[in-house]
Amino acid sequence: MNRLNVTDRAKILTLLVEGMSINATCRTTGVAKATVLKLLADVAEACAAYQDRVMRNLPCKKLQCDEIWAFCYSKERNVPTNKVDVEGAGDVYTWTAIDADTKLIPCWHVGTRGYISAQQFITDLADRLANRVQLTTDGHSAYLQAVEEAFGRNIDFAQLVKIYGSPTTQEQRRYSPPECTGAKKTPISGNPNMADISTSYVERANLTMRMHMRRFTRLTNGFSKKLENHMHAVSLHFMFYNFCKIHKTLRVTPAMEAGIDDHVWTMEEVVMMADTNG
Repeated sequence: MNRLNVTDRAKILTLLVEGMSINATCRTTGVAKATVLKLLADVAEACAAYQDRVMRNLPCKKLQCDEIWAFCYSKERNVPTNKVDVEGAGDVYTWTAIDADTKLIPCWHVGTRGYISAQQFITDLADRLANRVQLTTDGHSAYLQAVEEAFGRNIDFAQLVKIYGSPTTQEQRRYSPPECTGAKKTPISGNPNMADISTSYVERANLTMRMHMRRFTRLTNGFSKKLENHMHAVSLHFMFYNFCKIHKTLRVTPAMEAGIDDHVWTMEEVVMMADTNG
């Protein structure tokens, strides 16, 4: 990897954040797999450290949270039959938050779908905010206690519970969920504005994750084989999303819209940031 210049390394990372798998990136660039993985790890660690540092005192007003499923090594139901000891093997959930106004992703957490992960994620989110916010989540019960412990009474919190119809025999064979027939808005604490109770933006951000990270694409063999590499891919993706990718409706990056940066980052800048940290 030391023999690759900044432009070559930036090209490799660009392919990864645009949805190409590790093996496909290796075939396209002619770079060894070990080199690509080492580059991903080094840059992702710098990205995670940088975003953790700058995502502070954020002036967010309307936040939406959700969790997106993936798996590492094998799906949860297949882990006992594989008879291997792989750290983090099984279902993996990435918890994300998005600012509905700036489209900024202020933080994320990779873990399980249980209460401990919810607590860690929501506590981290609360520490990054400068003022009272309105928060919307889905109906996952783990949010209730986590939000209460992290925010107390200093939040306007609501949940949006979607109602799905009974799947037909044909729909049961499909991979997609049954048709959504409605949604119920439930205020939990504070005084949330009913018109702003929505999870549309965070669900769209989840789709962006599936499109830009091969590890999240359903029904492929591009899933993560190691949890550490999965977390590296997530860190790199959010650096790209927050600082490098111009949002079509904003015409600037989310970081620029939120006032925490003043220009569109290039992938070369991301690479050089890792060099500086190293």
